[in-house]
Amino acid sequence: MAIDLSEAIHQLIQDRGMSEELIRRTIESTLLAAYKRRFGNVEHAVIRFSDDNREVSIYAKKKIVDGVYDPLSEIDLEEARELNPEAEIGDEILIEVNPKEFDRISVQSAKQTAKQSLRDIHKDSLYAEYKDKIGELVIGYYQRERNGTIYVELGRTEGILPKKFQSPREAYTVNDRIKALITEVNKTPTGLQVVLSRTHTDFVRAVFEVEVPELYDKTVEIHKIVREPGYRTKMAVYAKRDDVDPVGACVGLKGVRIQTIIKELEGEKIDVLKYDPDPKKFIKNALSPAEVREVIIIDEGKHQALAVVADAQFSLAIGKQGLNVKLANRLADWNIDVKTEAQFAEMDIAAESRRAVSQLFGDEFSRLSELPKVDKATVAALKEHGIDFIEDYIALSQEQLAQFENITSEQLDKLQKLIEEYVEIVEEEESPAQAVDGGKSEPPHQEVADYECPDCGAKITLDMTSCPNCGIGLSFEYEEE
Repeated sequence: MAIDLSEAIHQLIQDRGMSEELIRRTIESTLLAAYKRRFGNVEHAVIRFSDDNREVSIYAKKKIVDGVYDPLSEIDLEEARELNPEAEIGDEILIEVNPKEFDRISVQSAKQTAKQSLRDIHKDSLYAEYKDKIGELVIGYYQRERNGTIYVELGRTEGILPKKFQSPREAYTVNDRIKALITEVNKTPTGLQVVLSRTHTDFVRAVFEVEVPELYDKTVEIHKIVREPGYRTKMAVYAKRDDVDPVGACVGLKGVRIQTIIKELEGEKIDVLKYDPDPKKFIKNALSPAEVREVIIIDEGKHQALAVVADAQFSLAIGKQGLNVKLANRLADWNIDVKTEAQFAEMDIAAESRRAVSQLFGDEFSRLSELPKVDKATVAALKEHGIDFIEDYIALSQEQLAQFENITSEQLDKLQKLIEEYVEIVEEEESPAQAVDGGKSEPPHQEVADYECPDCGAKITLDMTSCPNCGIGLSFEYEEE
């Protein structure tokens, strides 16, 4: 008696997406379980499907004998010829078994086996499908919430969106559409667990790749993304071709692309900036939307840097609750200290760092070599004597300059005129003693005492006219005894 399974097979294919081959194997195991429960073993059981796999029959394979000793495996010749007139002793014959002959317990056992097989097959097929989708976007619909976890209908299975992976900006109601990133796929005793996230940085990456074709085809690459979910995201990008603007591609014409992404993130702020291998330029970009005047590398090994901004840009560079500079630190992988120009001027930093940013405070030139139309031979000769910066040169006396045998007075006169033309020099006030004899008289106290430079803190003595560390000109006033 053949069993018509067309409806059951069609339903399994539709509801669970199972292949006919898997369904066939499940039906076989079910019938064999019932057969074993009824007859004790399945050694002689044979399952046959119709050509279209819509019907199935179960048979007992028996050997034709003259005198039956084992009814399960043998059949008498006369009985066999009733089924097949051409039967002979020694042949094997298939005798169809009516499933109605199975007792209630056998049928129940077979159903249990079938259910478990279907569950296992369904779980394995879903696991294989969703395991390959880790890191991809998926769209589902809000079903319910329990203890902060949102359960999302994904079609063939259900996903979970834990509270920690939900943006603080977002709220959902039943049947709301939810786009999320698949982060984990796990097998559990109750079924498959698909873990979703809307806070992962790769969620932002995936959304951008959907909206920006240049990212999808790798014309533009993402260097790094940092994020404070619900508040702000910073993304550094670069282009593989010189004719492509990576930031413009991500923002889109009139900002249409970035606005679509901001809407998906429920209004979260997004800073798209250009990656630069030069740490100074990259730190400048990372602090956007603030405008940075200059970046000073304090300690390259420890990745410590100082960013100087105008007073009006300070709050923008720091950001609300320090979020902008915090994300910039993570994006650039540098410890960035933001200072205003006034704060920077009061800092006691190394002379080299101060010289490197002296242009921030009105000095257009700091080195002799930077002066327009300067004689390179003069600059090279002075550099041999350790004179590189303009302030070092100005601090020299005429007697010290006269000792430089490889530099003529004519060269020095030309250099002096360039300095007077392009550099603003603030003269130090002379002490009363220096005013009398042109600064050549010795101080009343002849002993040499140790003092600290008012600018950099280095040790100086009364017989010095300039600081040996920072090069600032020195002047001493004395009280008459």
